[in-house]
Formats: sequence, C-alpha cells, structure tokens
Amino acid sequence: MSTESDLQAKTREAGQVIFVLGAVGFALFLLSQLGSQTAWVDNAKNFAAQPRFWPAVGVVTMVACFGLNFWLLKRRRPNGADWIEARRWLEPLEYVAWFMAYVFMVPILGFLPMSIAFAVGLTYRLGYRDRLFLWLAVAFAVGMVVLFKGLLSVRIPGAAIYEYFPGALRNFLILYL
Repeated sequence: MSTESDLQAKTREAGQVIFVLGAVGFALFLLSQLGSQTAWVDNAKNFAAQPRFWPAVGVVTMVACFGLNFWLLKRRRPNGADWIEARRWLEPLEYVAWFMAYVFMVPILGFLPMSIAFAVGLTYRLGYRDRLFLWLAVAFAVGMVVLFKGLLSVRIPGAAIYEYFPGALRNFLILYL
C-alpha cells in the first residue's frame, strides 16, 4: 500500500517564493496598465467584444492564480536557497550581454574582427583555453564571415573604422570583411 508521503507531489522548493512574488508583481503591473493600454468602445456589439475585456480576463486570472499560488506556499519568505536559485536564473543574461556587445561593436570595428573577437572570447570564457581551441574559434569565425558575406551575400554595413583606410583597401574591407 502507499503511504501519505508517496501521494504528495515532489517539487523543488528553492526559488518558488521569489518566482511567485515576481509573477504576482508582474501581473499586478499588467493589471495597472490595462486602462492605458486597452480601449473601451462605446458601440461594441456586446460586452465580450470590448477590446479591453479579454486582456482583462487574462490578467485578472494571472493575478488570481499567482496570488493563490503564493497563499498556498508553505513558506512565504525567501531564504538563502531561494536567492541562490534566483542568481542561477540570471546567469544566462551574461550571454545576452556578450551578444549585445557584439551587435553594437560590428558597425564600429567590422564583421570579421568582431566575429573573431566574439568567438575567441566566448571560447575562452567557456573554459577552452588551449591554443588549439582558440585557433579553432578563429577558423570558425572566418568561416562564418566567408559563409555569410561571400556565399550567402548577406549585406552587412561596413564598419566606421574602415573610413580611416585608403580608398582601395577601404572598398575591399567593406565588400569582403
């Protein structure tokens, strides 16, 4: 026969309080924005045809469900494990920062130099610090530039730094690198 502990759901508790509090806060923010972000039409066919009705149903349901979830939690205050888990959720944002730096620097320094710097930097950051891996990252970056600019003819704007090169070299850099 089964015992009471076998029937209970086994869930991971670390981070639940912070997630639910964040979700309640976000749902309340959305609820506060309904009046300014949706419209009320006087000549609508019926109540359900109002542009504000279904977004309001969705957001009120979010507030109610997340509020109920918070109310039913065994523990309503974050502890150390919750904050450790929340920090783990933020770790992938580092790679968003890497990509945004790449996107913002390509128009300044160029597609090839930034691709090489990006590939080598990420390879090093991920722990592959042997020279072989770093050279493979350089080869990968050059291969991507050849693929996108040469074979696929993707038009990527020339870098601002290319303006400082002499005419023929500048044209070559803009067209091929």
